[in-house]
Amino acid sequence: MIYTVTLNPSLDYVVNVDKLTMGATNRSASDATIAGGKGINVSFLLKELGIESVAIALIAGYTGQEIKRRIEAKGVKGHYIELEEGTSRINVKIKERKETEINAQGPAIPEEKITELMDYLKEVLDVGDILILAGSIPVSVPKNIYREIAKFCQPKGVKVVVDAQGSVLHDVINEKPFLIKPNQDELRELFDVQVTTLGEANRYVKKLHEMGAKNAIVSLGEAGAILAAEDGQVYSCIAPRGNVVNTVGAGDSMIAGFITGLLSNIGYQKALELGVAAGSATAFAMELATKREIQDMFETIKKGL
Repeated sequence: MIYTVTLNPSLDYVVNVDKLTMGATNRSASDATIAGGKGINVSFLLKELGIESVAIALIAGYTGQEIKRRIEAKGVKGHYIELEEGTSRINVKIKERKETEINAQGPAIPEEKITELMDYLKEVLDVGDILILAGSIPVSVPKNIYREIAKFCQPKGVKVVVDAQGSVLHDVINEKPFLIKPNQDELRELFDVQVTTLGEANRYVKKLHEMGAKNAIVSLGEAGAILAAEDGQVYSCIAPRGNVVNTVGAGDSMIAGFITGLLSNIGYQKALELGVAAGSATAFAMELATKREIQDMFETIKKGL
């Protein structure tokens, strides 16, 4: 089974405006409310691609209940750790020519709820399972939580995937995670370098592999992605051309596509291409991509367009 963990889920209020004027009343051209959080996004995309998962989320208040309702409405299995105080956050995503995000802090998470999460994971995880730890760590949670989870997963034979900020990746990499996926900003945080091309990223993706990650993908947005794989080889994929309208969830889509490819036994190169296809399809859509959009993008990549 695949499990995803989202420590700080949200309702994302997405507003499209023709022109944003600061200090004035702005009218939206359209808007939507979406259940968000990186782990939840991965579960949504896995479901779209025909792969079952359990979305584990810490939720609070009326917004937490709405997040739960929306997860279940998507047909995704969920396990919820409910907080007695506070409310799950509402993030505002303003889309004009550029994206502007206002991300709320979220509720304080008591120590006993972290213990409840850890106990649940220790109970349900078994050999061969995949655990995806995705997203930021709330200020009230120990910064080493991903490392501590990875530490007890390793002897159980659980494959751990971590998608988080560079400092968190640096903390967890000694536990030999199955997959990490830093983007350009996270790579800069890790190595103090500015990488914009697949050729420049080659050295650093190999270094991440040598540091302990069994598989490491560096995603470079419109430039594509590069993978240092568990088989010792390096694979790359150029992103297809298109109009980027939405970067929210693109990285989560890439992880879901790549994992789906590995489980489908299509090989590392094709799995990377499926990951890039999923990430690109979401980037070119207003919301998370559909299976058809991902399949079409996958065919585009195979044709080299």
